[in-house]
Amino acid sequence: MELEIILLWVAVLIFVSAVSSKLSDRFAIPALLLFLVIGILAGSEGIGRIYFDNARLAKSIGVIALIFIIFSGGLDTNWKDTKPIVWPGIILSTLGVLLTAVITGFFAVYIFKFSLLQGMLLGSIVSSTDAAAVFSILRSKRISLKQPLKPLLEFESGSNDPMAVFLTVGFLTILIAKNMGIAALIPRFFLDMGMGAVIGYLMAKVIVFSINRLKLYYEGLYPAVVISLVLLTYVIAVFLKGNGILAVYVAGLMLGQADFPNKRMIIRFHDGLAWLMQIAMFITLGLLVFPSHIIPLIGQGLLLTFLLMAIARPVSVLLCLLPFKMNMRKKAMVAWVGLRGSVPIILATFPFMAGIAQADIIFNIVFFIVIASVLIQGTSIPIVAKILKLDLPWPNKTRYPIEFEKTEGIDAELTDIIVPYNSGAVGKMIRDLNVPEKCLIMLISRNDKFIIPAGPTIIEGGDVLLVLANTGDLLAFQQELA
Repeated sequence: MELEIILLWVAVLIFVSAVSSKLSDRFAIPALLLFLVIGILAGSEGIGRIYFDNARLAKSIGVIALIFIIFSGGLDTNWKDTKPIVWPGIILSTLGVLLTAVITGFFAVYIFKFSLLQGMLLGSIVSSTDAAAVFSILRSKRISLKQPLKPLLEFESGSNDPMAVFLTVGFLTILIAKNMGIAALIPRFFLDMGMGAVIGYLMAKVIVFSINRLKLYYEGLYPAVVISLVLLTYVIAVFLKGNGILAVYVAGLMLGQADFPNKRMIIRFHDGLAWLMQIAMFITLGLLVFPSHIIPLIGQGLLLTFLLMAIARPVSVLLCLLPFKMNMRKKAMVAWVGLRGSVPIILATFPFMAGIAQADIIFNIVFFIVIASVLIQGTSIPIVAKILKLDLPWPNKTRYPIEFEKTEGIDAELTDIIVPYNSGAVGKMIRDLNVPEKCLIMLISRNDKFIIPAGPTIIEGGDVLLVLANTGDLLAFQQELA
């Protein structure tokens, strides 16, 4: 195929995938499903007739994409909201993944007549979850979830992929080595996770140091520097027998809490890069699948999907959350919001590369489980949230025409404050308010319009004040408006 034809297909597929996100928001269909469908339609059994049967290339694209998707997820994590639920999240992303893998594995042995190790391998592949799909559905329905569900689900899904990768690689190694026992995975687990976490922590320090010290003349080069160091983080962790995916997640998590130049621009760049990686990954995986090979597995696939959703995931969640104070409705919601996403399909290419028996069947089963999970669980999430009375209105965050980026040397934050209708400040001019010395009212949002504040500007109830202040003065000003 000529280069121009390849570029034409790449351009068309990326454009159609990006535009299809409008359908995702309008009809509450996860974007990942649309990207997969586009890949299938472009494939050898679709209208595009593009023949693609290179599992090695698909795996490589998937791993590279996953590195940047996981890093971006860590970078976007709000640590302030996440900190209170760190331990439940860690237990869900490790023990919860293990329990889900084992229970699903036993069901797979019974349904597909696999060997025990093949069953455990399949269970490991489908053991991780994808919160991005969940929140894209909730956003399209203008629904949010009560605390601490949102940060818990986000943290669990961001941190449970390393465990799924570890289990998949572990059981593959046992299947290939023959003389290796399951007990050998225990010391490997501590080395894998421990080294991955340490490398991620250290490389986050290196990335922040590099950005702060390089002082490049061209801002556009900073994302390139971060890309190179993220890839380096993954490679170093893998070379040192650690978990590369965990390393890049920890690095992203720490960078999200650090202060460095051009942070906002870097975060936006990696958000866009993560979307591009998702499109590339899902289209590639969609091209790789042959729908005619999945059809004979639909009955058994539906049964395993049901058992995964109704037994394996709920049992693992309830056992993991047993020590924590959380009502049963919230636990039930966490149990139901266990959508399978991109990682299982990427991991399903690993058996191909290892050359194990039943690799093609495992890939097709996993592909079907992901689609069925998204369709069944995904479309029902808003309904389940309302039934359990855990839904909240989606927060409408005001987009301001000015931005502030915190860097070294300034102890201040740009924060919006809502003026209560019964506030003593209502009806007063700004110059008559007791505004702390190091507190600046930058902008006022009123009735979807922005007002540049001045001394004679009169405050009204419901105004949203965009304020630049340090923590102490901000608290003092909030008390003034209360």
